[in-house]
Amino acid sequence: MNLLALNGGSSSLKFALYQAEPGATPGEARFRGAVARLGPEARAAFTVGRCVGESNAVQAPDQAAALALVLAWLQTQGVARIDAVGCRVVHGGAHFTAPALIDDAVLAAISAASALAPLHNAPALAVIAALRAARGDATPIVAAFDTAFHRTLPPYAATYAIPYALSERHGIRRFGFHGLAHRALAGRYAALSGKTLVGTRLITLQLGNGCSAAAVADGRSVETSMGLTPLEGLMMGTRAGDVDPALVGILARAEGVDVAEVERWLNERSGLLGVSGVSADMRAVLAAAQQGDQRAALAVEMFCYRARRTIGAYLAVLGGADAIVFGGGIGEHQAEVRARICAEMTWCGLALDPLRNAAGGEGCVSATDAPLRAYIAATDEEAVIATDTLYVLAGR
Repeated sequence: MNLLALNGGSSSLKFALYQAEPGATPGEARFRGAVARLGPEARAAFTVGRCVGESNAVQAPDQAAALALVLAWLQTQGVARIDAVGCRVVHGGAHFTAPALIDDAVLAAISAASALAPLHNAPALAVIAALRAARGDATPIVAAFDTAFHRTLPPYAATYAIPYALSERHGIRRFGFHGLAHRALAGRYAALSGKTLVGTRLITLQLGNGCSAAAVADGRSVETSMGLTPLEGLMMGTRAGDVDPALVGILARAEGVDVAEVERWLNERSGLLGVSGVSADMRAVLAAAQQGDQRAALAVEMFCYRARRTIGAYLAVLGGADAIVFGGGIGEHQAEVRARICAEMTWCGLALDPLRNAAGGEGCVSATDAPLRAYIAATDEEAVIATDTLYVLAGR
């Protein structure tokens, strides 16, 4: 059966097409690709097997147009039918602790959870709406939730220290995000190291425009940096990460704006972009820092410091770790950032091999004699989406 995995972001749509049966593992994708920078500067790159295609300008103002491009391209590759679709959904709220087959009730619950992640659930809902409009109810669609992986957080890690009645009344708790990515990183560590996840303690770092960390014991999330929304935790491309909660009220009063505007600043104008004043892209910020831009240098130092601080905290949570696993656009491709995060951490056994780290690519990049290993791993969220979809279809 042809299974299409869709991974919609706020300005992109990634996909992978697999041939697999319910209950099986997806294996290698036959085709994959992405439509990025949705809007007037949209570009698409499609891959057949392991042969990466060129990036070309396309007309894709929104998710529906991007999906139409993907479906049309797959037809040119001889894909006459699609038997099932899996879609990434960032926030499942308290309702979803496992992947779910889409129906009207599931869609309503996803929409209700959108208040906690409006920038993230909206693309998924747009993709699902476009799919249903194009294919009706004939093709089963499965939602794979980022928050589901973190359902194993213990109560003391998931609960905020606010009046408990408010938490119960409004469903407030730490949900965590990037769950598909952290599952993928843990799985790739097992494949690369030849070890099982049972009995293994990992700290996974998904570092891209959005950034998060997870403490993973026996393949289960026991702590993560994002919380009720994707704003909490590490410094990110445009998101502030952890701030004093009083900052929202202080800025609203000082600037004469409402709370929603301050929240927008914290989500869209902060992080690397806000501190550096240069870009949300780590590559541009690093380049500016190397040219002597002091704000850019400060942004890079803050980013690395906060990740290093989190590693230290998670070592305490786990009682030590077997490996640190770097993933995401920054985690995979920025050797300088990995080196600066791991600097001066020999106290816990973490030390990178400079040559291995500079070379990059998947695999171990720690010094040969370092007790705490460091790995680079590809974050294949589409494979996790496909796995969840096959699991749900097997139980239909």
